[in-house]
Amino acid sequence: MTRPADLFDRITEWADLERFVASPAPGLRIGILYGRRRTGKSFLLRRLCRAHGGQYHMAQEEEPLPALQRFADAVAAGRGLASGQLRFRDWDEGLRTALRPLPGAGDQAAAPLLVIDELPYLLAHPLGAQIPSALQALVDESRDDPEAVRGRVILCGSALAVMSDLLSGARALRGRAELDLLLKPFDYRTSASYYGIENTETAFRAYAFFGGTPGYRDLLGGASPQTRSDLDELLLDTVFNPSHALFGEAGYLLREDPRIQDRALYLSVLGAVAAGATTPSKVAAAIGRDQRSLHHPLDVLITSGFLVKDEDLLLQRRPVLRLADPVVRLHQLVTVPRLAAFEERKAAPAWKAAAQTVSAQILGPSFEQLAREWTARYASERTKGGPTGEIGSTVVNDSAGRAQHELDVVALGVGERRQAGAPVVRAIGEAKSSDRARTLSDLERLDHIRKLLTARGVHAADAKLLLFGRSGFDVNLTEAASGRRDVELVDLERVWGGE
Repeated sequence: MTRPADLFDRITEWADLERFVASPAPGLRIGILYGRRRTGKSFLLRRLCRAHGGQYHMAQEEEPLPALQRFADAVAAGRGLASGQLRFRDWDEGLRTALRPLPGAGDQAAAPLLVIDELPYLLAHPLGAQIPSALQALVDESRDDPEAVRGRVILCGSALAVMSDLLSGARALRGRAELDLLLKPFDYRTSASYYGIENTETAFRAYAFFGGTPGYRDLLGGASPQTRSDLDELLLDTVFNPSHALFGEAGYLLREDPRIQDRALYLSVLGAVAAGATTPSKVAAAIGRDQRSLHHPLDVLITSGFLVKDEDLLLQRRPVLRLADPVVRLHQLVTVPRLAAFEERKAAPAWKAAAQTVSAQILGPSFEQLAREWTARYASERTKGGPTGEIGSTVVNDSAGRAQHELDVVALGVGERRQAGAPVVRAIGEAKSSDRARTLSDLERLDHIRKLLTARGVHAADAKLLLFGRSGFDVNLTEAASGRRDVELVDLERVWGGE
């Protein structure tokens, strides 16, 4: 099939969906598609149904019986019947009818495709909670008699914890779903192309503020800022404007997960992580709670996709927490502390007053994450010193110097296990987002850290040294690096366009 002309990127995802739908495998096949709000799931699935003549149904927040009748009306419309002509006793009957080929289609008709979007709304009620069990029964019937029940069903939703739980443990669909597809936001290069931003500094800042969630651009009116001034103006008109939908985006996102009832607590946890509390103990201290009382909230935020827990690549039991959504981070660090000013339409001075916070707690961590993404996705084997496996970060203790050094980038060799006793490290790197050029002292420090790792028994003596500098490098560092094969200098231009 031909890709839809209005579908940007998503080449791999579209191919996976088409392969699932067009598979000649007999019987009923189940697929799961999930992802954070505004990643383009519904857009993708509507076009899939259009391309394959499928039935698309988006659930809404409504009572069980009206929800079932609205599904019946959608199925009726797909069969050329008037609204109200079909009525279902339950979801089992509804699903069987929706998957039944149209009269007169013949035995060779393609298996019907049914998409149920925003499934968690239906699962919230006892009647809708029957859907997984009903599908389980249909799949089992199709295994006994592939001609009795045929078709492809794709279940979709934004509540990550609810959707991922569909296939866990003893759930009805465990072992019965063929497609399990997580739709992620765009990476930073794809995002810049999507927004049409050519200036790398502007592209970096836009990614630090909005991330790669494609749906945000729709809320920004299709904006394509080309300068820092353009971007600041866009922020003032949208994210920091009380009349704009993005002003309350953090609250909307939290409402997606039915387990989040005490939003004040969860927003406080997100705010603490955004401000630099990267471990459970630091989060507990920041919000004045006992650490044990945060086990459940942290687990909810991680499984819901609000927080990411990165394990230290070389040390055990050193998880690092970070926010998954830059818009939530912007809200927690900039909007919340100055809420009164923004609500009184004094956005410009409030944004200016947040400059130091933005530099240290938004741009800095964003550049460090970009360094890891670039190393994992785009850096060549020559740059990394050979083929690599896991990419992450670590903390290196320096007992003699009475210090700790944070390594923003650690690249293990292929097949090396994280937290192993003496793994082979291909490359280590530091990323700095300051406005000053990096100097020779930065290289000397990275050299020192490599020696510390080697002394600890890690195979890092031949590791490449990657210095990431958002503002470039001074003459002395550039000259020193040019004479060394083990050093790579990586600025924004190289992050965006090089390897």
